[in-house]
Amino acid sequence: MNYIQQAYKGKLEIWMVILTTAIVSGVFVLNFIFYLFVSPEELDASYEMMKQWDSNLMLVLNLGLFVPLILLLFVFVKFIHQRSIVSLTTSRKKVDFKRIFFSFFMIVVFTLGTFAIGYYYDSSDIEMQFNPGRFAILFIISVILFPFQIGLEEYLFRGYLMQHIGVIVKNRWFPLILTSILFGIMHSANPEVAEIGYFKMMIFYVGTGLLLGIMTLMDEGLELALGFHFGNNLMAALLITSDWSALQTDAIFKNTAEQGVSTVAEIIAPVLIVYPIMLLILSKKYGWTNWRDRLFGKVAPPPKEDYKVLD
Repeated sequence: MNYIQQAYKGKLEIWMVILTTAIVSGVFVLNFIFYLFVSPEELDASYEMMKQWDSNLMLVLNLGLFVPLILLLFVFVKFIHQRSIVSLTTSRKKVDFKRIFFSFFMIVVFTLGTFAIGYYYDSSDIEMQFNPGRFAILFIISVILFPFQIGLEEYLFRGYLMQHIGVIVKNRWFPLILTSILFGIMHSANPEVAEIGYFKMMIFYVGTGLLLGIMTLMDEGLELALGFHFGNNLMAALLITSDWSALQTDAIFKNTAEQGVSTVAEIIAPVLIVYPIMLLILSKKYGWTNWRDRLFGKVAPPPKEDYKVLD
């Protein structure tokens, strides 16, 4: 059974999908509605107000919200859909933590390497603000709480919605596209969207959603997406911050430029160049083949002897 077919191991009633999605993603929907109906001036005022709070406390409050939400998702999958969390995670018999660690270190090494090169050639807009005590607290908070945040996003978008939408529409490409777009919309209210531009940042967010979705479908599991997402967000919190980023933290460095990205090309480069290279690395390591079928193929119920039929 492939990854999307794992949904057949549990109950598939539409009302269950609607109820679970509405309750678990409600906070994202409200956040998007707030973004649509609040004026730019009011948004700026709210961002400025949040900057007055202690950065570590704000991080705890922001990330802490994801703890009950991911637990709720797991409860709905386990007791409403009546299937295992492993089936929500992977098509393998058990979660492959080596895959999580590999994709984690791949993005961490890449981020540190590109930052070091950029800092070496031009550090005019980057200043060190390392405070050992504050950074230690930030590190502990990040390691403990980021898994809940990235876990919810991955399990909800690349997991639950990818599987159940795939079962409903009977193909793989539509849930890939739709969940990537929803992933981008979910980040619409981030401060950098207003600062850098909606169109530019949607290219990046939707493109990142596509990367993570392709990882999931090609590898038949969430492990690579979980590791990549965790490594990316951890670096965003620990390595460098700015006044216009979503994460205001006591990172080692701070970008003092008024705006971090000035052209569409600088946003498109990671999506069209870096991401395909990373997919190529993963495809070579894990022997991915048959890209067309795994990304665009149909979804059909597996043979009944492969899974427990639930009435």
